[in-house]
Amino acid sequence: MEAKVDEIAAGVYRISEYVPAIAPPAGFTFNQFLILGDEPFLFHTGFRRTFPIVLAAVEKVLPRQKLRWISFGHYEADECGAMNEWLAAAPQAEVAHGQVGCLVSLNDMADRPPRILADGEVVDLGGGKRLRYIDTPHIPHGWDAGVLYEEGSGTLLCGDLFAQFGDPPAVTTGDIVGPAISTEDLFRASSLNPGMGATIRRLADLSPLTLALMHGPSYAGNCAEALRALAEDYDRRMRTAKA
Repeated sequence: MEAKVDEIAAGVYRISEYVPAIAPPAGFTFNQFLILGDEPFLFHTGFRRTFPIVLAAVEKVLPRQKLRWISFGHYEADECGAMNEWLAAAPQAEVAHGQVGCLVSLNDMADRPPRILADGEVVDLGGGKRLRYIDTPHIPHGWDAGVLYEEGSGTLLCGDLFAQFGDPPAVTTGDIVGPAISTEDLFRASSLNPGMGATIRRLADLSPLTLALMHGPSYAGNCAEALRALAEDYDRRMRTAKA
């Protein structure tokens, strides 16, 4: 296995590992995102066992010692399995997450105390990069779930939203909604709840320029339209479940 490194927006790098053994024959990608600035930021750490691969990829962009922030969508092995390995490798690094994630998991599991982020709080990375934390409980799953929006480049770090199979290009302008619907039909990984559509539409109101998917390509098309289409599909699933 190797990790590919691609700049998907100005100062935003996608680090991607393709695992064909998961959901064959298409396989599945696991993506981390590195955001540069005066205080560089890593979204997703990858699995503990893939830490050496992801570390080598990050160091193609900047030395590990410069990493300042670590975060992820929710507490899950593929998103934060290597959290403590990163804390050991990057002495200045600090984990940042929402209140639920910190109180339920990270205060105990992180080797250094995490920083609790309030819903809507902005972390200024310097160099024109500003990350806004947005609580999205149970969306698509995990009551500690949240996303981050990098205001400078207009990049929404989506976590598990739009997850899809395959080994796609780093960035696409093609359809990401149809593949996400097909993947949800198979995995049924989302925690259906009445607030899903409304929460995802609020993300659409940000009018992002790039959607950074954890499982799949990054998307540089009409991001607001894609988010609203995904919200409508979840509304459809809720209507079906109620019926």
